[in-house]
Parts: sequence; C-alpha cells; structure tokens
Amino acid sequence: MRLLVEGLFIKVSGITSEEDALFSIGLGASAVGFEFGPTPRQITPSVAHDIVRRLPQGALSVGVFRNESPQRVVEITNRLGLSAAQIDGPMTSEQLHYVAERINTVLRTIPSTSVIDSLTSNSGADYLLLPESDDHDSLVDCLNTFLDETIRTPLIASGGLTSSNVIDVVQNYPVWGVDVRSGVETAPGMKDPVLLGEFIANAHWAFENAHVDRHFDDWF
Repeated sequence: MRLLVEGLFIKVSGITSEEDALFSIGLGASAVGFEFGPTPRQITPSVAHDIVRRLPQGALSVGVFRNESPQRVVEITNRLGLSAAQIDGPMTSEQLHYVAERINTVLRTIPSTSVIDSLTSNSGADYLLLPESDDHDSLVDCLNTFLDETIRTPLIASGGLTSSNVIDVVQNYPVWGVDVRSGVETAPGMKDPVLLGEFIANAHWAFENAHVDRHFDDWF
C-alpha cells in the first residue's frame, strides 16, 4: 500500500524522544522512524508506542527492523499501529512477502547495487530505500545505478544526507523521498533543531526547484 504524501516524502530516522518526533513533524517532515534493532538509536516498542499515540493526525510512523524474524516485524508493526515497516539487513523473498501480506506498507533497504534484480522484481516492497550504509558516496553510486526507467518502485534516498547535500540529490535525481538520520544529530538519537530545520527546508526548496521530472504517476 502506498503512503499518502503530498509532495516530497521526508522521513527523520533514529527518533528516540517525543520532543524530537513532534518537532520533526512540526517542521514539515512526513514521517518519523523508530529503530527497534541493536543500534545506538534503539528504542523499545513501548516507548515508541507512547510517541506514536501523540503524533498529530496525518503524521506517518515507520518501524525500522534489522535481522528480525518476519513474525516479530508484523507483530510490532501492527500492535503499535505503525504506518510502515522498514526492513534492513538480510531477508529472503519469501519472508518479505510474508511481511507484506500482513502489514500496510513495506520499505526495503537496498544493501548494494549488486542486488538490483532480486530486489526490484517481485520484491513485495512498496518502496526501495538506498543505500543501507550511511554514506553519501554510496548513495550517489546507488542513485546512478538504480534510477533506471525500468524500475517501477518509488525510491527513497538515505545514505549520508545533510542539509547541504540534500539539495543536489532532490534537484537532480527523481527520488520519491529522502530519509535523514545522523546528518541532523548532535549525538546518536539526539536531533539538532537547527540542522533539522535546515534539512527539511532545503529538501522542500529543492523539490519545488527541481531539475528533473519525477513522473510520480508512473509509480502509483
């Protein structure tokens, strides 16, 4: 199922507090992401649930799962009422289809450019997020490889985005959305209000002043 978003989709990942979640949405982000795996930004389902309950109407919430069983992904996503699940790390096509059949929306992180065929053909994912590494050079490599007219799944740019380089990405690549994490932080899981505001403002500006056509209708 596609997410209901007007304009550019902007996701702020690694949310660990209600304050950062509400501030992100208030500044114009479309979604906030919660990491349930073993990362420096890990959050418990119970804390995430309390934050989700306080989000304003229309705000999207995404659970980020790494090396979790499909059953666990489905259970947490549905119990918390999350808008979508993001799958990082290894997961077979059969497991991904199991998840996709039981929750509303699936975002699949692409680990490298070498898996384009397996992840874009009948993958069960509603969106592809790239790359898996939080590195801007890897993102550019992936964009140049994956932005092919034969790919029908909407792409979300992620790796190493900051308030500075998001302009180039959004203006020059027909991505459906962007996802930021460390680029707006003072420490893992702690968002900087100034950096966050600059990132969201720059992303919106770049979308309105893009040098490429996005052809969103071809995706939906």
